Amino acid sequence: MPRILAIDYGLKRTGIAVTDNLKIIATALTMVLTKELVAFLQTYTAQEDVEAFVLGLPIDLQGNDTDATASVKGFAVYLQKLFPEKPIHWVDERFTSKLALDAMIRAGSTKKDRRNKGNIDKISATIILQTFMEMQA
Repeated sequence: MPRILAIDYGLKRTGIAVTDNLKIIATALTMVLTKELVAFLQTYTAQEDVEAFVLGLPIDLQGNDTDATASVKGFAVYLQKLFPEKPIHWVDERFTSKLALDAMIRAGSTKKDRRNKGNIDKISATIILQTFMEMQA
């Protein structure tokens, strides 16, 4: 069964999360350097059946675009050209980094692990994916 893949796109690093085959559980997959993201996605989708992408949409507290919104939307256009058969869904990513950090603290992560921004990116992507899955239920 196909999976859904979530992307927490950043200019330097990108967090990736994926569902299980039954689309019940969202799991952190990895963090990749953004410059390596396209190659990662091409390799991953060649090995795993991905039915859709979920992108975190950076917006401010008033619902307006942020400085990062244009780069994420630009990536989405490129992603749609690479994978025209796979829909792209958007999820508001406000507070995901804060929620990710809180989750790491509750899980007993060390300060060293919490300072690793790649870990926060992976968990943020997982929160984005979990939010999407809850919206579909």
